Amino acid sequence: MVRTDNGQLFDCKVKGNFRLKGIRSTNPVAVGDHVSITPSPDGVTALITAIDDRKNYIIRKASNLSKQSHIIAANVDLAALVVTIAHPETSTTFIDRFLASAEAYRVPVLLVFNKVDLYTPEEQRLLEAVMHLYETIGYPCLAVSAALGEGIDAVREALRGRVTLFSGNSGVGKSTLLNQLIPEAQARTSAISEAHDTGMHTTTFSEMYDLPQGGAIIDTPGIKGFGTFDMEREEVAHYFREIFQVSADCRFNNCTHTHEPGCAVLQALENHYIAQSRYNSYLSMLEDKDEDKYRQGN
Repeated sequence: MVRTDNGQLFDCKVKGNFRLKGIRSTNPVAVGDHVSITPSPDGVTALITAIDDRKNYIIRKASNLSKQSHIIAANVDLAALVVTIAHPETSTTFIDRFLASAEAYRVPVLLVFNKVDLYTPEEQRLLEAVMHLYETIGYPCLAVSAALGEGIDAVREALRGRVTLFSGNSGVGKSTLLNQLIPEAQARTSAISEAHDTGMHTTTFSEMYDLPQGGAIIDTPGIKGFGTFDMEREEVAHYFREIFQVSADCRFNNCTHTHEPGCAVLQALENHYIAQSRYNSYLSMLEDKDEDKYRQGN
């Protein structure tokens, strides 16, 4: 389904066999793409004839074809990861893998901590500690109760005018938050294309929702997170901001930050400048190339 700049919707097919710059993908067109179309005489169907260059995209390994990828979304301004300290607990490993993947695709992340109305005093203290950790690294965090509507205005402001990918484990309240932001999620309340001078937009009713204040939410049912596609082992440290920053002082340029003498990262870990949870997540990504574990909560 493609929507033109004037708001008209077309059922479209893709012309020919698109090759996306060497990426073997199961879906050549993704939500958020800007495309060119040739309408059919019936006025309701069209042919997609070109896909504009993407400023970024998020892909994961295709579930059934290990050498192919699935494009989750394109031209994303922000990824909002909805997480919970409890009910259920979102593991820091899941959060860190998500953040590293987003760094690889050059997509900023907003961490939204939901269900604050349910937390015990101990869980509340843990929430504050975890938020402090990620804010110190440089990731903005918001604490909300989607069920009660608390903190929603701050989320709404953060998403204003941006195309945002929503993600999170099952049960964290993503749908409740979406409904708070867009009470009538099926209604198309504003034209995404107003923010662009050229191009058109590929969308589906079930996945892209307009925000009343401008911008859009891309909801991806069934995708609890996304794993990196073809991330090299030596690149993993680049996507942990604080590890990458400290690594400039390592003795060896090819330091893996696991055992080498003169490793600034290990020294920073010992001095508590790098959190043990973050370092453990880094090690897990070094050691584990199993795509399934990128999408699981633990």
